[in-house]
Amino acid sequence: MKYLLDPMDISVGEIDEILDLADKIMADPEKYAEVCRRKKLATLFFEPSTRTRLSFEAAMMELGGGVIGFAGADSSSAAKGESVADTVRTVACYADIIAMRHPKEGAALVASQNAAIPIINAGDGGHQHPTQTLTDLLTIRSLKGGFDNLTVGLCGDLKFGRTVHSLIRALSRYKDIRFMLISPKELKVPRYVKEDVLKNNANVCYEQYERLEEVIHELDILYMTRVQRERFFNEEDYVRLRDSYILDAQKMRMAKDSLIVMHPLPRVNEIAVEVDSDPRAVYFKQALYGKYVRMALIMTMLGVTVSC
Repeated sequence: MKYLLDPMDISVGEIDEILDLADKIMADPEKYAEVCRRKKLATLFFEPSTRTRLSFEAAMMELGGGVIGFAGADSSSAAKGESVADTVRTVACYADIIAMRHPKEGAALVASQNAAIPIINAGDGGHQHPTQTLTDLLTIRSLKGGFDNLTVGLCGDLKFGRTVHSLIRALSRYKDIRFMLISPKELKVPRYVKEDVLKNNANVCYEQYERLEEVIHELDILYMTRVQRERFFNEEDYVRLRDSYILDAQKMRMAKDSLIVMHPLPRVNEIAVEVDSDPRAVYFKQALYGKYVRMALIMTMLGVTVSC
């Protein structure tokens, strides 16, 4: 696999192989502790990140490899005007694989066209975030046993939420998925996602709502997202919309006992802290799954295996 830019770059079968490998790593991490010895991962993060960057770095270190890179555009030559193409050409001289986050849509594609080593899109603007999707899929499969016949509520910023766009694309390939799209009118799922993925797809159906209370009782999965301040052109619109949805204990009492609540994090105030103690809240467990799925992905893209 030369690059992973979009969840649709890999088949359902390839996803299963990555998730199966992640399960094996979780079951016996010591067995995989040296498989990437003398390999280096470059984390090129032109945009702030905590979980994605650190989970990539932890993943490579737990595979026995090394990590180089930067955690902000200001600490790279991008601050001097260097292009993404030139950056990745240079970094490819020092590393074996690159994980890159960039605020501009399409930056990962440019990187993949110019690097001689594998490229992983760790988020490009409001576009795609495929490794978060693999994290989400591992979480769902581990806790729900599979992907078919699920009612999935996606709540919050569905316009700019790249994690939402990627998850919709990935889940749309499984059978009898029902999406409940819950957002203010201003933050609805973009038209291109509806036209490319949701419409005329026999596997899925979708409905749009503005109130979480209308549908929470029907959901198998509730995927909460924050309203992303960094995607807004003006502060006034952000302030008006930021508290559109707050999941609290009262709303959780309306939900199924079997519900799982997911969130790509960071959380601001869209999930009340009181929900953290509810066993249905799995977002911190989800963050842990992210490390294991990235370990599996790095191994897959580098073509390394563990001897039996």
